Amino acid sequence: MNTIAIMGPHGVFYKDEPIKELHRALELQGFQLIYPTNSTDLLKLIEHNPRICGVVFDWDEYSLDLCSEINLLNEDLPLYAFINTHSSLNVSVNEMRMALWFFEYALSAADDIALRIRQYTDEYLDTITPPLTKALFTYVKEGKYTFCTPGHMAGTAYQKSPVGCLFYDFFGGNTLKADVSISVTELGSLLDHTGPHLEAEEYIARTFGAEQSYMVTNGTSTSNKIVGMYAAPSGSTILVDRNCHKSLTHLLMMTNLVPIWLKPTRNALGILGGIPQREFTRENIEKKVAETPNAQWPVHAVITNSTYDGLLYNTDFIKQTLDVPSIHFDSAWVPYTNFHPIYQGKSGMSGDRVPGKIIYETQSTHKLLAAFSQASLIHIKGDYDEETFNEAYMMHTTTSPSYPLVASIETAAAMLRGNTGKRLINRSVERALHFRREVQRLREESEDWFFDIWQPDHVDEAECWPIAPGEEDWHGFRDADAEHMYLDPIKVTILTPGMSELGEMAEEGIPAALVAKFLDERGVVVEKTGPYNLLFLFSIGIDKTKALSLLRGLTEFKRSYDLNLRVRNMLPDLFAEDPDFYRNMRIQTLAQGIHKLIKQHNLPDLMLRAFDVLPEMRMTPHEAYQQQVKGNVETVEIEELLGRVSANMILPYPPGVPVVMPGEVITKESRAVLDFLLMLCSVGEHYPGFETDIHGAKLGEDGVYRVRVLKEA
Repeated sequence: MNTIAIMGPHGVFYKDEPIKELHRALELQGFQLIYPTNSTDLLKLIEHNPRICGVVFDWDEYSLDLCSEINLLNEDLPLYAFINTHSSLNVSVNEMRMALWFFEYALSAADDIALRIRQYTDEYLDTITPPLTKALFTYVKEGKYTFCTPGHMAGTAYQKSPVGCLFYDFFGGNTLKADVSISVTELGSLLDHTGPHLEAEEYIARTFGAEQSYMVTNGTSTSNKIVGMYAAPSGSTILVDRNCHKSLTHLLMMTNLVPIWLKPTRNALGILGGIPQREFTRENIEKKVAETPNAQWPVHAVITNSTYDGLLYNTDFIKQTLDVPSIHFDSAWVPYTNFHPIYQGKSGMSGDRVPGKIIYETQSTHKLLAAFSQASLIHIKGDYDEETFNEAYMMHTTTSPSYPLVASIETAAAMLRGNTGKRLINRSVERALHFRREVQRLREESEDWFFDIWQPDHVDEAECWPIAPGEEDWHGFRDADAEHMYLDPIKVTILTPGMSELGEMAEEGIPAALVAKFLDERGVVVEKTGPYNLLFLFSIGIDKTKALSLLRGLTEFKRSYDLNLRVRNMLPDLFAEDPDFYRNMRIQTLAQGIHKLIKQHNLPDLMLRAFDVLPEMRMTPHEAYQQQVKGNVETVEIEELLGRVSANMILPYPPGVPVVMPGEVITKESRAVLDFLLMLCSVGEHYPGFETDIHGAKLGEDGVYRVRVLKEA
């Protein structure tokens, strides 16, 4: 970061000549100089070029107005105002808090001024760099010799092998030099929470509005287990969102807890609607406890916020209503809610403490922020035993953490601080809104069909749109609660023709899997594919180029579909799956064939019934896993699952939610669960390349899905 913007020239010698001298002196200091044409140009440059590390301008021409506008973009950016003996300095105490320095126009003063600018630039870089990252940068620059792990010794070992050289050149020297041992004392300890690691946790907690934060290096899957191992003693009962990540099922398999499921709603499109308010009431929980063998009053609750499809809860209602000592919000998909006003009251850390309760929030920093894969955070608000919690933390954390990974967590937090962070999130929201409007425009301009978008009719302003009662024509939830669930604007769901939001099947349709395959072959990867919907995430890393590529992909699909191209030309990778089957098939024939199959199974009704009646819990997931460890399992075809105790969770993608948990049995009452799974299997049986990914079921070479069940006594 070495770019400085200079406003000028000014057309008078006494100003322009000192600036020319300063230009030469700054170049000797290693700076790159740019000259915006006016203040509007400068502001756009700062907005889109974060590498700018200072601005030189004439105080008489621009004064505080320009400073204030720059401050809204980056309040830490150094500003250098040049004045003369007659300049008026009407600067308040508040305005003096800006990073603002004054210099007089004078000849032969450039070298001294350039040294000052270098000093202030270094201070700026030091200010914006968070503590652990700063310590790691310093350690790498020092280049110490170590005789400890890791064995590649700052990348030296890689350069002793041809293939190692390839690896070194690809990742670069600093990445490998920053991969250091936990023995480096000046960096502190992730496990003991000392030194720069402790400073980083405190820094992150302040940033995210938490009282305490923990950095986790193996994803939110691990964060969820850490919280659960601390919050719920073995043998206790917990409330669990049935729309839970599989890591929470693994927690239940690891420790002997009795789960009571909080059942979320769904609409006909398969979009998850969250847990209704009635499920959180004391009366409902009392009923569930009475109906669940060996259950006691729950000590802990886990709620998925947001849902995979981008629905956020009014978390204040849950905090006040749920009568349990601790509540864990699994917010893997929304690590940004503390940084834009539209998310107020919709995150675990929003608001004040709740008397008598501990609130946890886990976030996947890597999912939608700028951190490395596996980066995660645990935030806590409320009184807890730090030493006992740290035992659970150490139980699941490696003693050889990746320091670049840890530093990426802290840097992701640093990027969100101040006005620059707010601008990042706001730009993400605005880009998603612009994309939504473009899809609407293309749909309105299309003569026959175009893709639709799952949202209210009017999306004029940035907001989280309520899933309100009486508005099911757009959201599809017939019994929605008022002021309970809200759609996050950056989670964009595209709808394909074939099914209405209320589940009415059209005569013709385009299953979303076709569109997903078309986009994938053109370098656009879909986050989630439903029967007739596609989910796209507009994170801070999405720019206009990527958004336009998606729009172009959708319009190209429509054009190709309307021309009824052959599958081999439109979807060559799919054609390669089974050339004989697809040899003469055209895209419309394929689309209508899959659509007809979905209609035959009455998918909207089947999907609603499959998630309405849960399978029966014969034993806890922990007990079922113990039987599996003992070898009391066998494999059966999925059609034979009725009446058998499942050894594993069974989780189809889509919708990516467990339909059967370990220890559960599909009974006659919950038969729709099996029918739903069989329907998903049948699509792949009829159309090669459309096999459903089902976690817990293995697809054999004979085309049959098999599952593991407990042996019958």
